[in-house]
Amino acid sequence: MTERQRFAAATAGTATDRLPCHPLTMTFASRLVGRPYRDYVMDHRVMAAGQMAVVEQFGVDFVSTISDPCRETHDLGGTPVYFDDEAPANDPRNVLLRDKAALVGLVPPDLLGGGRMHDRIQGVALLRERLGRDFPVQGWVEGPIALAVDLRGMEPLMLDTMDDPEFVSDLFGFCVDLEIEFARLQVQAGADHIGVGDAAASLVGPRLYRELVYAQEKRLIDAIHAMGAGVRLHVCGNVTDLVADFETLGCELVDIDFLCNFAHARANMPTTALLGNIEPASWLLRGTPDDVYTQVAECHAVAGRRFVVGAGCEVPRDTPHDNLRALCRYAAEHRNTDHEV
Repeated sequence: MTERQRFAAATAGTATDRLPCHPLTMTFASRLVGRPYRDYVMDHRVMAAGQMAVVEQFGVDFVSTISDPCRETHDLGGTPVYFDDEAPANDPRNVLLRDKAALVGLVPPDLLGGGRMHDRIQGVALLRERLGRDFPVQGWVEGPIALAVDLRGMEPLMLDTMDDPEFVSDLFGFCVDLEIEFARLQVQAGADHIGVGDAAASLVGPRLYRELVYAQEKRLIDAIHAMGAGVRLHVCGNVTDLVADFETLGCELVDIDFLCNFAHARANMPTTALLGNIEPASWLLRGTPDDVYTQVAECHAVAGRRFVVGAGCEVPRDTPHDNLRALCRYAAEHRNTDHEV
């Protein structure tokens, strides 16, 4: 099987030759090629080199252009805070939409105009050129509430959900329209599937998620599917109360963070492929290779056929190489038919 075929089979629940291995590596990848993380997030050539190094040294089955949540806000005119060797962050004290009325004048950027969103598109194209058609390349966009938080700030947006849901709906609509176009250009550049990062969804609770977030996530996911690409949903945090809704979104793959019981996720998502959900810090960073191997085995036993090997979130920067190799080794030594669920 090619890596592309293996992933498609695992997400569909049909037999694979071995398990696909799709851990998220960002700071780890930049450290692997000896470059500060600022270089990784600002230069797609450094990002591509880091992703290629992870493939070559560890045998993972995909590459990803995920890096940080600041590309969109940067290009919209925001002022993210950049660090030499840490991920950049959107400054909650200096958000673009401190005044809600500014939304009507917020203009989408030129996505091919040399900004940071363009840099990601170039990264997709470069990885596709280097890896050929049979290797999965993953693009990335922010989900509706994640980008809304970046533009408005967490606390103001949470108050808006109660005080001004019409504004929240308009803001989410702007965010999804922008991300649909961003996804389209990444698919045109060669992305097989798009990761949708919507971490703030885990903070609003099931009622507000269903009332405000779900429909906009579904619109984004449906649009990506209409482009011919798959979707990987990544919501950090405790998603215990959301997984039943995730099942109906139609994603090919959903990451389950370690804060959510994996058996609960599988019970509520019987037809969706799951990735996770070992705790990155406890096991990948501070555990032993045997610990990592055992943890992945336990996740596989719960998830069954529709299972993709990965951690609950990003592989930590200082993860011992033997620990990541143990995670990848489990994938190489097992098939999705080893456990039937």
